[in-house]
Amino acid sequence: MGGPHGGLFLLFHVLCFLLTLSEVGSQNSKACALRCPPNSSCVNGTACRCAPGFISSSGEIFTDPLESCDDINECGPPSAVDCGSSADCLNTEGGYYCTCSPGYEPVSGAAVFRNESENTCRDKDECSSGEHRCHNSTVCVNTAGSYRCHCRQGWEPKPGFGDKQKNTTCKEISFPLWTAPPGIKSQRLSAFFERVQKMSRDFKPATAKKSMQDLVRSVDDLLKNSGDLESLDQPSKHVTATHLLSGLEETLRTLAKAIPKGSFTYRSDDGTELSLVVQEQGKGNVTVGQSHARMLLDWTVAAAAGESGPSVVGILSSQNMKKLLANASLKLDLEKLKETYESPVRGAKVTLLSAVSSVFLSNTNTEKLDSNVSFAFTLHEQPELKPRQELICAFWKKDSNGNGSWATSGCWKMGSGNGSITCQCSHLSSFAILMAHYDVEDPKLALITKVGLALSLACLLLCILTFLLVRPIQGSRTTVHLHLCICLFVGSAIFLAGIENEGGEVGTRCRLVAVLLHYCFLAAFCWMSLEGVELYFLVVRVFQGQGLRKLWLCLIGYGVPLLIVGISAGAYSKGYGREKFCWLNFEGGFLWSFVGPVTFIVLGNAIIFVITVWKLTQKFSEINPDIKKLKKVRVLTITAIAQLFVLGCTWVFGLLLFDPESWVLSYIFSILNCLQGFFLFVLYCLLNKKVREEYRRWACMVAGNRYSEFATTTSGSGSSHNQTQALRPSESGM
Repeated sequence: MGGPHGGLFLLFHVLCFLLTLSEVGSQNSKACALRCPPNSSCVNGTACRCAPGFISSSGEIFTDPLESCDDINECGPPSAVDCGSSADCLNTEGGYYCTCSPGYEPVSGAAVFRNESENTCRDKDECSSGEHRCHNSTVCVNTAGSYRCHCRQGWEPKPGFGDKQKNTTCKEISFPLWTAPPGIKSQRLSAFFERVQKMSRDFKPATAKKSMQDLVRSVDDLLKNSGDLESLDQPSKHVTATHLLSGLEETLRTLAKAIPKGSFTYRSDDGTELSLVVQEQGKGNVTVGQSHARMLLDWTVAAAAGESGPSVVGILSSQNMKKLLANASLKLDLEKLKETYESPVRGAKVTLLSAVSSVFLSNTNTEKLDSNVSFAFTLHEQPELKPRQELICAFWKKDSNGNGSWATSGCWKMGSGNGSITCQCSHLSSFAILMAHYDVEDPKLALITKVGLALSLACLLLCILTFLLVRPIQGSRTTVHLHLCICLFVGSAIFLAGIENEGGEVGTRCRLVAVLLHYCFLAAFCWMSLEGVELYFLVVRVFQGQGLRKLWLCLIGYGVPLLIVGISAGAYSKGYGREKFCWLNFEGGFLWSFVGPVTFIVLGNAIIFVITVWKLTQKFSEINPDIKKLKKVRVLTITAIAQLFVLGCTWVFGLLLFDPESWVLSYIFSILNCLQGFFLFVLYCLLNKKVREEYRRWACMVAGNRYSEFATTTSGSGSSHNQTQALRPSESGM
């Protein structure tokens, strides 16, 4: 096979081999194209491989022709691509790339890169580049990756215009509208609000600090030289205080937005202190305060939702505000007090021991804060706590009627020392430290009062029936005694049923009870004075025995107290009713409408009794005295003096019941009050011989009637029996 034939043979075999390989490759290519899905390539005749950036459910290589190659999200978990800070990863089909986040731009190089090492992103200053959308009433402030539109100094956001960040529209800060509280008539208050209106007209944002100082001085002048404010009743004073506190918070909050960022403190000549801090919204704590009070809170609490710009934190402390808040009521936390006192707590008398401190923030939604606020209040006096007394952290709570009262819910005392009290609160308002003297109900005293008054009412009723039915004692003095007992009976019944004011608010029902008690007890003393007048006619006027007619007795006994009560109610109707008792109010000397007439009556009767005793002494020293008549007059005089002593002493202690400072005095009054009816029954009924004889006659009549009924029944039975026996012979004869 050498020579040319061998070469040709070799060439022939090479060509045949190449043709065979070409045919096999062509067949294999046609087979893979039919089996492998998109984004994949053939590995051999039975497997496919996904292209880079894609993967199947079985992995990179798969044999199932129904599988597909899906895009791999390199920017998502579990192993996200790290593009570095201020950059975002963007996924593409079969790949990814990195680009700077919005608000950032590359310093150099391409805007698109593959990893952190190629990252050159930095913050874009939209404010200097002019790419912001801030309104011309605002100032652009660049932030990391963005910007904000802040109002210029002395301007504030318009409500409802734009969002918090970039579309804010502002207006120039103006003095808030603040007018006098409706329904309060006071020349001093009107003059104050006239000055406020003048401040409003003259206000300029550039002089906001001076305006705040002028406002604090004006409030001090109003409270220090209160004038006719002192003559207002307590509810009107509390309405005025509530209006002043809320108005000061709103006005100072608004004016503080016009001052430059930083801290500001002002102390007036009267000791009122204003402290505030203005700074950009942020995180961390801030401390604000002065000598009266200090406050610690989180800056996130101070920021107002939906507003941009600096935040305001301020506190105003005033000693003079105590004048309007004196004797204000305290809403008790009864659940908490149950843990301390076994008996129910009916109320509390409070005393202010610190300045009244009002807190104001940019955030006006402070009823429930995300974090508690801490306070440290300076005590201006160190009281010695007695039983049932406690130092409490309280705040001034406004009600729906514009009035207010002290409350403790959401505030608690943390500690005390070095002349200060530390408190924490979950809301903000006007705060102060109070000394509360709790009125704890005494079950024994309540039982004595109810049982004793019931006994007294029964005795008074017996007296009334006796004076009406016993004829031998009828006369002018009996008429006096009858109406005296009627007045005491009605007054005691009203006292027992309605003296306590359970609701705590002085309403129509409580005022009516107080008016009726005032009238009934005044009438009782008037009738007691008429007995002195009767003794005067009997003894001093030479034993003529002629007193006032019954008509004049009734006109004086019921007309005089009606006139006094009518004048008192017309002059000052709010003097009737108190928070705990339905009685006369101690404020403004209104109690003298009862104490004055009673004192006059007691002194007048005492003078009459002295004259009577003196005249009796002269009569006994005469040559031929009428001993029988003198002894009768002497007995009448002694009983009248005893009656005056018991009733007078009872009401001396009675005045202390409505403001009890001593349990001993309360017990004495309750016992004496319960013994009034029993004493009068013994004095005018049991010790009176004619009444005893009449009682004995009535008892005999009752016993005789029962015996007669029994005898009649017995005799009736016997007579019928005898008649039957008598009829029998005639019957037999017939």
